[in-house]
Amino acid sequence: MARTTTEQVNPARSAQMSKVRGRDTKPEMRARRALHAAGLRFRLQARDLPGRPDIVFRSRRIAIFVHGCFWHRHGDPNCKLARLPKTRLDFWEPKLEGNRQRDERNIAAITAAGWRPIVVWECQTRDEAVLNNLVATVKNSPPARGAPSTNFSPPGT
Repeated sequence: MARTTTEQVNPARSAQMSKVRGRDTKPEMRARRALHAAGLRFRLQARDLPGRPDIVFRSRRIAIFVHGCFWHRHGDPNCKLARLPKTRLDFWEPKLEGNRQRDERNIAAITAAGWRPIVVWECQTRDEAVLNNLVATVKNSPPARGAPSTNFSPPGT
């Protein structure tokens, strides 16, 4: 049976869970550093896009989601970070499966809106080759039609 909010909560578990962040996580920061070091500039946490992507290149219409392997159920069998907890499976399985389904809906919605979604997994941000591939993918993507130009010329020049 799932716990309700009126039940006693373990203070140690509560303290641990309060440290889980939704933005500026270590994997996100690793991806951002690689992109920024390559001279790419981007926006963060675009609230106006489905799923609120972590990194957004508006001129290229690219939305990057940096997913934590545990929270978003990384499907790679070699990923050690995507394991299920050993206790309270009746709580965790539906919660994590719901996260995965929401991610699928958000990817479909952002694709339907004409954006290119890229998902980077937490375990992949430790691999320099993956980050270099991400940088190359973004750099090799042409600006989208109708996107704001990054080349500004003052009137009358």
